[in-house]
Amino acid sequence: MIRVSGFILLFALIISIAQAQEPLSLKLWPKGAPGVTANASAESVVNRPDLDGAKGKVTRITNVTDPVMTIYRAGENNTGSAMLVFPGGGYRWLAFDIEGTEICEWLVSKGVNCVLVKYRVYLDQKPEPWKQPLEDAQRAMGIVRQHAKEWKIDPAKIGVMGFSAGAHLSAALSNHPQRTYAKVDSADELDCRPNFAVLLYPGMIRRSADDQRLSVAVQPNANTPPTFLFQTEDDPVHVENSLLYYGALAAAKVPAEMHLYPTGGHGYGMRAKYNAVAGIWPELLMKWLADLKIIHGNK
Repeated sequence: MIRVSGFILLFALIISIAQAQEPLSLKLWPKGAPGVTANASAESVVNRPDLDGAKGKVTRITNVTDPVMTIYRAGENNTGSAMLVFPGGGYRWLAFDIEGTEICEWLVSKGVNCVLVKYRVYLDQKPEPWKQPLEDAQRAMGIVRQHAKEWKIDPAKIGVMGFSAGAHLSAALSNHPQRTYAKVDSADELDCRPNFAVLLYPGMIRRSADDQRLSVAVQPNANTPPTFLFQTEDDPVHVENSLLYYGALAAAKVPAEMHLYPTGGHGYGMRAKYNAVAGIWPELLMKWLADLKIIHGNK
């Protein structure tokens, strides 16, 4: 009987630990996101066959009007660091698995707490489509810092990681420390500038193919955080985005590391099964984070 009771207690403890690490989802805007109208289109998943190819099936979410952040807690190997992850999709949809959930599962395995941000995007794209997502990103960062102690996160080790348009959003957040919306609560009093930024195959950094100036959303200065860039020369979104941003970071004397490879295309996430470079950048990133003392070495 004693053995059974002990087993039950042990089983209950294991279950409680597992439950404690279950992802937690929070709405970014308790009373609704600013600027969202009542007749907004319903959120939906877009998986047209022509959008799935060499990278396999990709879940794309669009018409997001009620942004949510999902927190993936690191377990015993928690480094105290955290990463806000912004999937790409041209501000029209979010590649939510290949550049979202799959990334967070990997980060947590490395001891990095992860916050997956489902920010506002629309198939019927808005003018200056980065503005509402920037509000969501600023709000998410404030909430993470507000709960840092509770979630066992070091508020000085919170970074951002973005893919494609999500990389543009990460750069925008890196350069907009002042809130672009009216204060909601005490979370909006906390610093929303990330401590470091990871930009993977960024898009929209340059204004257009004919205009090589930086986007108005991403203008580095001395307070822009250290940044990691990765892209390939055959990327149809164009490697000039990384080159231009790296040059601006260097001019502002911001520590930056850039990796360029000849082939690999775009939108591969971590799916090395379909693309070799998808298996390269994670290792390079872990070394960079260790060099910054964001994580421990050999992660």
